[in-house]
Amino acid sequence: MDRIVVTRVPPGTVLDRLAGMGDLWVWQEDRAIPREELLREIAAADGLYCMLTDAIDAELLAAAPLLRAVSTMAVGVDNIDLASCTARGIPVGHTPDVLTETTADIAFALLLAAARRVVEGVDHVRAGRWGPWDPALLLGADVHGSTLGIVGLGRIGKAVARRARGFGMKILYHGRTRNLSAERDLGVSFAFLPDLLAEADHVVLQVPLTPETHHLINAAALALMKPTATLVNAARGGLVDPAALYAALRDGTIAAAGLDVTEPEPISPDDPLLGLPNCVILPHLGSASRRTREAMAELAAENLRAGLRGERLSAVANPEVYGAP
Repeated sequence: MDRIVVTRVPPGTVLDRLAGMGDLWVWQEDRAIPREELLREIAAADGLYCMLTDAIDAELLAAAPLLRAVSTMAVGVDNIDLASCTARGIPVGHTPDVLTETTADIAFALLLAAARRVVEGVDHVRAGRWGPWDPALLLGADVHGSTLGIVGLGRIGKAVARRARGFGMKILYHGRTRNLSAERDLGVSFAFLPDLLAEADHVVLQVPLTPETHHLINAAALALMKPTATLVNAARGGLVDPAALYAALRDGTIAAAGLDVTEPEPISPDDPLLGLPNCVILPHLGSASRRTREAMAELAAENLRAGLRGERLSAVANPEVYGAP
């Protein structure tokens, strides 16, 4: 019987499905599994059902001689050494598509909240500072009719663009290559990154975290943006240099930021970004609707089932493990 290690209790009833696949070991505590615990339990595992908080690296793979399949309940796989998994013939499942619309919702929510100073307004009321109507109180930036720059026009980037069309926005995008079908269907225009940063009123990041995109938004990039601009990151925290962002928000280089992800994550309670009124920070809620998280859990279970049976995963992050795509 296959032994399956699950590094966090998933939502819904997916544990029942996993229990039917083999001998199940589940980390039950409401926190990320400690590294030493995972290294110990993975030694006899045939399958691994993991989270984005787990580092699936060469050390862990070396400790798992029986491992045949890895499935993560996330779309991003920057925590997984795909090359090492592929070299071992281990398919890696992930969960694209099912979280696209929900994550685009949170990106647009952050855009509206940061640009229109929603959290500052809530704090103003709760602090008892709401007095007679003031024509200059908490003036923010318009979203409708403005220019949006989307960095990374993948599934979620396109979903953000569809929302932006409803706000009558001019939409620029940057990616490794031009997407002519998206330009035709969504009315978006390609721009090189420096031009996008300089022209956009609001910038939304939706690229994966790779060595090339780490700190893509640094002090030099922020200096290109308008002083009235808003930056939103709902992808991965490492895309933004936090020290550079703090300085830019403090000094007025840009007007506001909305972050669903941070570097490090979770952010320290004494991080200086948390002391800025013009920075809205959420605890990685991008896919956090009940329906979406349960769909992610189910897809991750289906990927693991296929991997343990030697079948092709329906959503595989390293298709090269099967040879020709």
